[in-house]
Amino acid sequence: MKTIFSTFIFISTLFSYSQNQETIDWITNNSIEIEDANPDSVLKIFEQNTPDKFSKAKIYGFGEASHNTKEFFNLKAKFFKYLVKTQGVKTFVMEESYQAESGINEWISGGKGDIETIAKNFNTGFWYTKEIVTLLQWMREYNKDKSHEQQIKFYGMDVQIGKRLNQEIREFVDSTKISIDEKLLAVADSSANKEIEYDKKETWWQIQLPKLKELKKQIINSNVEREEFKNVLRSIDYLVSYTEYASLVKEEYPKSTEFRDLKMFENVKYIVENLSTNGKVFIWAHNEHINKNEMYSTGSYIINLGRNLKDYYGDDYYSVGFDFGIGKINGLVTDKKKGNYWKTYDIEKPIRKTYAETLMLVNKDIYFIEFDNNLEFFNEKSKHLLIGGGGYKPKPLHRILINKVYADTYDALIFVKNISVPDYNLN
Repeated sequence: MKTIFSTFIFISTLFSYSQNQETIDWITNNSIEIEDANPDSVLKIFEQNTPDKFSKAKIYGFGEASHNTKEFFNLKAKFFKYLVKTQGVKTFVMEESYQAESGINEWISGGKGDIETIAKNFNTGFWYTKEIVTLLQWMREYNKDKSHEQQIKFYGMDVQIGKRLNQEIREFVDSTKISIDEKLLAVADSSANKEIEYDKKETWWQIQLPKLKELKKQIINSNVEREEFKNVLRSIDYLVSYTEYASLVKEEYPKSTEFRDLKMFENVKYIVENLSTNGKVFIWAHNEHINKNEMYSTGSYIINLGRNLKDYYGDDYYSVGFDFGIGKINGLVTDKKKGNYWKTYDIEKPIRKTYAETLMLVNKDIYFIEFDNNLEFFNEKSKHLLIGGGGYKPKPLHRILINKVYADTYDALIFVKNISVPDYNLN
């Protein structure tokens, strides 16, 4: 009996090894090697082997498996430059606030300032890195001697920040001297200046919404030409979205999560159709926003930005996710005695029973793989690290491991074997 059982184990192990080797061989033969993570080097191999579906797309969503990884930032910068060169992409949309737009666009168009002052426009702290401001610096250089229509433009799509949204509204009302109810302007001030308390349910936000919509109506019905109030309407729409998002944060999950991504989709759609000169856009956000299916585990049915884009634009939208094997990554440690602080963890081997465990065995340090429905490996559920705003949290590890079906989640994946933390020193 023992002999039969031992034989069965041996055959099963041999079969499993054979299957795994076939998968590794297929990925090796069908993936496109990326030479390095240097944002300034050329994608030579990719340019010679660009997937047809990739080259035909117009809206490119590039994710990141964490918000604090140097290689993800640099590779996204590298691909953005490639798309500017080969596809004429001039519209850059980020998981960032609308308020960041004017200062960044002024600077990349030749305005005064340096990389430290320009970084202060960001309301998302993760972007305050040398990798990202260096990309902005590249945009500034690119825009030199270009006409306004040919310049790269920066846009924010997120609705989690309200501050300063009221200022543009007040400045518009003052400059045009239109008659607007002062009480409504005061509502805009208070809504923009009030921060969301995520652990507290407040009815205050819901009460402000009809007043803000009335403010928008009064501006639209003023005697000002539409071209003049086009920009201020974006401020009002973002403020309404912020207020509505705040009113949902303590509602039944996942209302606020889906609402935020729906608004990001609507903002991207507006940018594509009204602000982009050719309808071609590069989107920079987390994996869970840009993937083409749903947020978190496969089967969650939480509709995200990428799913809305895929449903609306079809193959014109192309989703690129990121994954990694080992390396250094930051995580927020919650400590009641010391206070919260960031810690750098060293992941010395890929997490067991994840896609990364197998992807790590391919003999390429960085590679791009477009998913083929014929390969069973990418069509089966496997574990994937979900590293959100709080960064890497190893204890308990199971809380950040979710099930994904990669073939359903992305059009393609960029795998990086070894990652490191970004450079936060802008001096």
